[in-house]
Formats: sequence, structure tokens, C-alpha cells
Amino acid sequence: MKLVVQVKLLPTPQQAAALEATLHAANRAANLVAALAFEQRCFRTFDLRKHTYDQIKADFGLAAQAAQHVIKKVCDAYRTLHANLAAGNLGKPGSPRRIKAETKPISFRPLAAQPFDDRCLSWQHDARTVSIWTTARRLKGVAFTGSARQLALLAAHRRGESDLVCRDGMWFLHATVEVADAPIAVPDGFLGIDLGIANIATTSDGVRHSGKALKAVRHRHRQLRRRLQAKQTKSARRLLKRRRRKEARFAANVNHVIAKSIVTEATRTGRGIALEDLQGIRERVRLRKPQRVTLHSWSFYQLGVFIAYKAVRAGVAVIAVDAAYTSQQCSHCGHVDRRNRPDQATFSCTSCGFAEHADVNAARNIASRGETGWAVSHAA
Repeated sequence: MKLVVQVKLLPTPQQAAALEATLHAANRAANLVAALAFEQRCFRTFDLRKHTYDQIKADFGLAAQAAQHVIKKVCDAYRTLHANLAAGNLGKPGSPRRIKAETKPISFRPLAAQPFDDRCLSWQHDARTVSIWTTARRLKGVAFTGSARQLALLAAHRRGESDLVCRDGMWFLHATVEVADAPIAVPDGFLGIDLGIANIATTSDGVRHSGKALKAVRHRHRQLRRRLQAKQTKSARRLLKRRRRKEARFAANVNHVIAKSIVTEATRTGRGIALEDLQGIRERVRLRKPQRVTLHSWSFYQLGVFIAYKAVRAGVAVIAVDAAYTSQQCSHCGHVDRRNRPDQATFSCTSCGFAEHADVNAARNIASRGETGWAVSHAA
């Protein structure tokens, strides 16, 4: 399994200036390559290299390997754009957002991340320093730091490229590590997880992870964004970017904590984890305008990804089940009726009279479907 480890660089002012100049040069070159690729409709790395390799080396002072990475970065960006267009993630044909994406070349920020391979970047783990190529010279002895767990993973399992990232005046390296998957144990039942907004996650054991705190933080940030957007000043835009990143970090931390709690419980009890398959939920549901904001800022996909990768590392089985009618079906007798849900939080079966918190009932249905799905997929 591949993971990304982030370590923080601690460059001197002179080293930081050289790193900044390198990112500026690489991204100016990337913008040139992106414009040529768009003009000539040439998006394959091999073909684009013939048109741009010599020029960006000469004009931007890039070494051979750095120039190769710039071209590959542009091709990867266009590949992602075309995949999003094909999947309809940028709107329907003719929509303003899609037209904007289709009618102009991709552009890169001056400090956008730049990949480095082992020819451009070497690690000295004992000294906790790196040696990295820049447009001025190769910088040696650039210190880095990180948590003990991250540093151990980095030293033992690093594979492939690392990305140089500048964020809020700080420098980071995002390194790829590859660790072996733990063997998946045969589950003794499943822990069902119902994902929601009022409760971010509810387990079939009745544990509810409330979304109240996260919702309050998002509401506060939304109000602040409205005030800052009305100012339309440079300082307001800078603050908007910082607040957006802060909100995203807070939401990710909440999801990490919830995912760790769920995987730990599944590991302790020897069960697998059953999750709802919520792909395309934003297109399926119909909500009032105030509710749409909450739905579209709901990071359920991220929580599912966190649960999945933590489960793989722990050797816990994970299965995705059909989410249809899990909130309307009685986990006691199986009766499905819209009237079983008199309100958002209550489930009361109109057939057998069984009553339970609606999210807990849904999680039990998900757990049951997980057991059935596992039995079918692993039948002899």
C-alpha cells in the first residue's frame, strides 16, 4: 500500500530563496509547456518532450531531470483534466465551468509543487538532512523534521518521487512510502457505519460521532467568507485562502479521529467494516438551498477513504454495500416503509413496532448487508 509522508524542511534564508527561485522557474516552464500542449493538442509525454525539452532547459535554467519532470507534470495535469471532463465533474457540455476548462490552457501557480526523484534529491536520514537540486546550485545539508513515526516510515519504506511544497511560507517534502498490506483476517461479523450530517458516523453498536462541532466551525467560516468576499481586497483574498486551508485541516483531523476509532473497535472485536456506497449522492438527493451548502461541504468521501486505508493497514476487511432504503428498512423485521421515519432522528417500524434511533437502525442494516455481501463474494 502506498502512503504519503510529509516532512517539514528547515532551510536557512539563503536556502529558502534558492528553493523559491527553483519553484518559480519550474512553474514558468510548466506554463509554457501547458500552452504549447494546448495549442498543438499534444498531451503525450514523449511527443511533448520533442517540442519543449530543449527550449525549457535553455530558457529557464533547468537541469535535464528537472525539465523531464516539468513536462511529465503538465501531461499528468491534462490527463486529470480530461478524466474530469469525461466523468462530468466539471459540469455538463455548454456549462460555463466546463467551457472555461476546455477553452484555455492549464496554468500553474508560481509556487506550485514540483516533483524530485533520486537524481535531484537525496536523503541523509541519520543527519536528518537532504541534498536537493536548485537552479542556482545543489543545496546540501537542508534540515528536515517530522514525527517519529513518519521518519521511521520514510527511512524504511520510501519509494519513488518526492514533491517539494511551499505552503504559507513553510517548506515541506511529500514523500511516497510503500508498506506491505497486513493479511486480511476472516471477519467475525461486520460493524456497520452509517454516514450522515447530524451525526458524521454512527456504528451498529450505537456509537454516534456527532457533527455538531464540525457544522459550527463550517458555519463560522462561511460567515467570515461572506464578509471577506465583500471587501474584495488583496489582504482579504489572502485571508480567505488561509481560512479555507484551516477549515480543511480541521475537517480532516475530525475524520482521522473518527476513522481511527472505528477501525480500532473493529480490530478489537475481530469484525469487518461495512460502509455505504454513496457515490453520486449529490446528484441523487433533492434538498432546499440552505441544506445544499451543508451537503456539498460534507466530507463523507474523505472519511470513507480514511477508514478504508486504516483498515487495510490493520488487516480489517472492508466492504461497500448498497445504501438504498437503509434508513427506511426495519433492522428487526426487514419491513420497508417511508412512514417508518416520522422525523430525522426517530425510527419506528409500522409493522412490528420496533423503535430505535434512525442512524443506529440504518447502521445495523448496513452491517447485515455487509455480512450478506461478504458471504456471497467469498462463497466457495
